[in-house]
Amino acid sequence: MTITEQSAERAREDARDARTPQADARDTQPDAARCGCRHPAGPQPAQPAAAAGPAEAAEPPESARERVNRRWHEILQETRVAQTGVQILFGFLLSVAFTPLFRELDTFDRVVYVLTVVLGASATGSLIAPVSIHRFLSGQRMKDEVVEAAARLMILGMVLLALTIGCTLLLILRLVVPGVLAEILVGAVMLWFGFCWFVLPVRLRRKAARRVLRAEKAHRTEETG
Repeated sequence: MTITEQSAERAREDARDARTPQADARDTQPDAARCGCRHPAGPQPAQPAAAAGPAEAAEPPESARERVNRRWHEILQETRVAQTGVQILFGFLLSVAFTPLFRELDTFDRVVYVLTVVLGASATGSLIAPVSIHRFLSGQRMKDEVVEAAARLMILGMVLLALTIGCTLLLILRLVVPGVLAEILVGAVMLWFGFCWFVLPVRLRRKAARRVLRAEKAHRTEETG
């Protein structure tokens, strides 16, 4: 072996000795790792199948605390809407007594007016009562009782508000419509209020209850089958 070949062989040996452990590790890696591709290191778990039925796609049931909080926020929103209407109507009724036309009302119309003002004041008190109850009982850990009382007062306030609107219509229509047509129009409007505010919600509630019963019956049938 010549001196030149010996020098080349010695250079190759020095180069092998100078290689770092990281380079050796890269050489020992498989081709997929050296190419920089993100290949899975092992068998991947099977992906869960998509929800196949309405029961699996349904929302998770809410806790008792979440339910009472949701009901309370809903009552507050409903109270804001109802209070706006009853306050405007009550303000109008209070101003009627100071108009010159009020002195020309007969006894029956004055009785209707007094009854309307009393109903409007009662409706205002019922619709504002949930706020007062919450303020007095805040921090007493009685939110369930507060929500139940507020819901009942809201229903009572809506009934009183409907009666206030009916009496207001009667008072106004008796001045501009002759004969018994005023009473007929007021009766028709009150029937419409009763259907929209009370009959329709009850029908929807019963319809939903029947739908739930049919779903439960079908579920039990599938389990037994």
